[in-house]
Amino acid sequence: MLKNYLLVAFRNLSKNKAFSFINIVGLAIGMAACLLILQYVSFELSFDNFHAKKDRIYRINQDRYNNGKLSTQWAGGAFAPGSAFKAALPEIEDFVKIVGAGQALANYKDQKMVIKNDYFAGASFFNIFSFPLISGDPRTALKEPNTVVISEEVAQTLFHNIDPVGQSLIINSNRHLKITGVMKNLPVNSHMKFDFLQSYATLLKDNPPNKDYNLDNAWLSDGCTTYLLLRPGVDPKILESKFIPVVKKVYDAYKSAGEGGVYTLQSVQSIHLYSNRMLEFQPNGDGKSVYLLLGIAIFVIIIAWINYINLATARGIGRAKEVGVRKTLGSAKAQLITQFMLEAMLLNGLAILLAVVLILICLPGFSHVSGLQMGFDMFTRPIFWGSMLSIFVLGSFFSGFYPAIVLSSFRPVEVMKGKILASPKGVVLRKAMVIFQFAASIFLLIGSLTVFRQLKFMQNQKLGVKIDQTLVIKPPLIKVDSFYRDMSAFKQESLTQSAIKNVTVSTSIPGEPVPWNAGGIKLTTADQSQGKQYRIIGSDYDYLAAYDLKLIAGRKFSRSFGDEPHSVVFNKKAVEQLGFNKPEEALGKRIDFWGQVYTIVGVVDNFHQQSLRDAYDAIIFRCIPDVRGYVSVKISTSNLPKTIADLKKTWSSFFPGDQFDYFFLDQHFNDQYQTDQRFGQVFGVFTGIAIFVACLGLFGLVSYTIVQRTKEIGIRKVLGATVNSILTLLYKDFAALVVISFVVSAPSAWYTINKWLQTYAFRVDIDPFLFLVPFLIVMVIAFATVSYLSIKAALTNPVKSLKTE
Repeated sequence: MLKNYLLVAFRNLSKNKAFSFINIVGLAIGMAACLLILQYVSFELSFDNFHAKKDRIYRINQDRYNNGKLSTQWAGGAFAPGSAFKAALPEIEDFVKIVGAGQALANYKDQKMVIKNDYFAGASFFNIFSFPLISGDPRTALKEPNTVVISEEVAQTLFHNIDPVGQSLIINSNRHLKITGVMKNLPVNSHMKFDFLQSYATLLKDNPPNKDYNLDNAWLSDGCTTYLLLRPGVDPKILESKFIPVVKKVYDAYKSAGEGGVYTLQSVQSIHLYSNRMLEFQPNGDGKSVYLLLGIAIFVIIIAWINYINLATARGIGRAKEVGVRKTLGSAKAQLITQFMLEAMLLNGLAILLAVVLILICLPGFSHVSGLQMGFDMFTRPIFWGSMLSIFVLGSFFSGFYPAIVLSSFRPVEVMKGKILASPKGVVLRKAMVIFQFAASIFLLIGSLTVFRQLKFMQNQKLGVKIDQTLVIKPPLIKVDSFYRDMSAFKQESLTQSAIKNVTVSTSIPGEPVPWNAGGIKLTTADQSQGKQYRIIGSDYDYLAAYDLKLIAGRKFSRSFGDEPHSVVFNKKAVEQLGFNKPEEALGKRIDFWGQVYTIVGVVDNFHQQSLRDAYDAIIFRCIPDVRGYVSVKISTSNLPKTIADLKKTWSSFFPGDQFDYFFLDQHFNDQYQTDQRFGQVFGVFTGIAIFVACLGLFGLVSYTIVQRTKEIGIRKVLGATVNSILTLLYKDFAALVVISFVVSAPSAWYTINKWLQTYAFRVDIDPFLFLVPFLIVMVIAFATVSYLSIKAALTNPVKSLKTE
């Protein structure tokens, strides 16, 4: 019988070529889209799963408050909590402190390399995290001062085929480090990114304790990321509650509400998708977006399965006689179900083979759009084949089971009476499934349009700071005592070039978080408890003018005033946080900044230091004439290659041996939106695929409907019906389904996009346009699909139509 079932299945496929093509292509596209998205989602969900102790590794997150109001959320906070919590709480097995060291210029003999991700890490690092060493002892590699563990890539660049362990290299021309280990390059699904791990003992050696300050036990100095290894069975929420008395005892001693901090635990596995804090290792992903894409994958594959169910049950009327004959000859219902399930498996099998071909063709394009480098090695991963097998099994069952039950239930006696044609249950179910397809399409279109509008809004919004025509040179890495003199001379020499309009040096630039955070800042006349958190940007005299920040009160920094290093400029948000309603009220006021007194000489308007996802920061500008940091060069773009070449030559003459590492600020700022842009592109592409698959199903269903009503159309034409009236007759049912679909999808779409938009501090409004346009698009697509076939049927000669059986 199996041979007979397969033979009949192949005959049905070849007999109904159009329907077979629509079914196979629709399923294949749905499967390919689903598999690609599942690979993307599985990658995003796989971050930090490779750590052997992942279930017990937690990061200490720090929230700073100003008088009960959240001001700063840190991934890397104070230095003290790790040591203090370990000493006070036996539930903690181990801990490690990690501190950013910026960039470094590494030298080994005649080999040089810029290390972009340089960190200090405690001796327990390799006990907690599963980053294997190629050579070296993980227990002692980070124990002693002036030691370093390097990555495989650094080892290959500087040492080629020599074993680096035991060798010494020089960083920034003034520090010798002994290499104690070579670590395998970090997996791409790690939330950490580093190439160079200096021992934390090195940092403590450079910052020895004195009677007033001990960096390792500091509660008010931020910048240290701390990870805990909990003992087996410890509940992190219960452990968090035990932090409170330890912290309270410390902060009570400071008697400063402005310095208060709250410490919480975050699982290492959740950091990539659910953390966007100060001092993250790199920009993280977005859990909501990932699960939204997973929802799209489910929508697409369900739409493809619905197409099969709709077409199979609609075509079932044409197979009623086949079922009647089989039953008359003795076929049992179970045998008929087996036959139709085998047909579904055959069709799903052909579809999944075509899906693999589509994936091979589309993989490079998908990798480009998603930003995920998915090579053909994905076909070697068990998760890919597991996903494919699951889709095949589920698809065969869900798409085949209902049609099999319906078709096997035909009663031979009633088949010839045509009662199956009048069965309302099948019609209602098919309409319900079409409604689901259109509802899903409208939902996805609303989401896609919202993402597009939000991205456009962020990119076109005025920033309040001038970032165009700005070339930024990264800070010099080689430390020299004559830095201020050399930088001053570099600026003067550069400004002699007609293409260079301004040069300024600052600790921060627009487009990234301000790393200098200071708490406890208050008016000199205020109580200590009024101290608050501010972001600090240190700059020379020219920063405010070079970036064209709008002055709303007072003045900017100027060399005309002799005591500018004791002057500060606030932005509007910082003035409001200080307690003033009008910017003018703050002028001339003096603030206490960690025991030093500074005078407010000016107020600039709020500006977007980062993307529009973030709210305005309270920023204080300090004039530091000898500041080390980014060098921002305002240039003319008329002859850019020559300008850059001249600038590089000037740089090399004043900073010999240092790297001329530069980028353009507008591109750097827009890089913040890269994740959002990729999400928008992926969302848009798969929304289009979902609509296309839905239209394939609609095309097939309309085709079959018209075949069933061919004689009716012929009779109507003979009786005088026009093409328009026949078109209206055929279209009105589908138009009603689109309207119902919109009513079903609009509330859930509104809820979803509202939740998504709330993650942005500055966002577009939800207006009727976001709903009306997707509704009209789906209506037009449905109309075009129905019209093409309906007009063709309406124009057919009535004589041919009346001959149809």
